[in-house]
Amino acid sequence: MTTLPPPSVNPTPEQSIEKKVYDIVDKFKEHLPVVNDRYRLGFTLFKFVKGEGDPPEVLVKSTKIKLQGISEAEFARSSPTRLKF
Repeated sequence: MTTLPPPSVNPTPEQSIEKKVYDIVDKFKEHLPVVNDRYRLGFTLFKFVKGEGDPPEVLVKSTKIKLQGISEAEFARSSPTRLKF
């Protein structure tokens, strides 16, 4: 039995909206210690920016992310949910 190498992944262009959203969310590692929570929040915020998702105030509750050192209301008012491009 052989093990196949993982599939190759194309890097996201630096100026893409998706990359910018994930970079903003990644800045909040101290409040979002779980990597999967950051990915989930990044994906849902990206959908919001594209006009397909819920507003940030709803996302913080609906994504069920684990926050440390900050309340949901404070986090919803903070930078990762107030995206500025």
